[in-house]
Parts: sequence; structure tokens; C-alpha cells
Amino acid sequence: MSVIEKDLYRDTPVRYLGYANEVGEAFRPITKKIFVHASYGVAICYVLADTADKSKKQYQKPEVLGGGPRGAAIATGDTLIWQMLASVIIPGYTINRICWMSKKALAMGKVKGPLRKWAPTVIGLLAIPFIIHPIDRGVDFVMDETYRKFFK
Repeated sequence: MSVIEKDLYRDTPVRYLGYANEVGEAFRPITKKIFVHASYGVAICYVLADTADKSKKQYQKPEVLGGGPRGAAIATGDTLIWQMLASVIIPGYTINRICWMSKKALAMGKVKGPLRKWAPTVIGLLAIPFIIHPIDRGVDFVMDETYRKFFK
């Protein structure tokens, strides 16, 4: 019987810290940039914590990737690249563009008042659950076809 270890950074609510920048991007149209930038700080801290955790665990597991410094370095690169792409860069850009496009569409439709102000934020927030899994799968594919092939 094997025991499956629960991953704090992927299998618990801590994972939501990686989405902080998407929330920040959704609020960009109605808040100060400092809050958006701070949301990226939270997401990047999450990425670095997960990377450190995976690196330490890999260093201690000689049966996978050789363990030690080499295994830890490979795990560090894999986790850092995957997390930055899947948790910060691609989703942040995607939500930014969704909000920007919705703001432009509302302006072209001559929508005014609170709806014009708040709708891009609401649309951005509602889009987050729909973009997560496709982005994760896409980044998995890219990593499997590049980085992970090179280090197998």
C-alpha cells in the first residue's frame, strides 16, 4: 500500500495564492496600480515557496531524478518555469486582456455609469475559473515537450 503525499502548494487552498495576480488584474480597472503590483508579489512569493519546497524534497529523494544537487536543480527549474507560466505570466496576461477588451466593448456600446466601471472587473473575476485548467494543461504540454524531455 502506498501513501500519497498531499502537496501543500497544489492540493490545498494555499494554491489560491497563485491566483492572486489574476484577481489583481481583474481589479486593475477600478483600483490603484500598487494593489495590482502587490497581487503579483503575492503570486510570485507563492511560486518561490513552491519551488523551494519541490527543490528540497527532490534533494532528499535519490530514487527520482538522482536526488542531491542535480535532482534538486532539475526540480527547481521545472517548478519555477511551470509555476511562472501557469500561475503568473499567462493567466495574468489573459485576465488583463479580457478586462481590457470588455472595457473597450462597453465604451463602444456607449455604456455609462457603474456598469461601465464595474463590468470589466466582474467579467475578469468570472473568467478566472474558466482559464485555469486549459492554461495548466497547455503549460504541461509545453513542459513535457521541452524541459522535461531534455532532463529525462
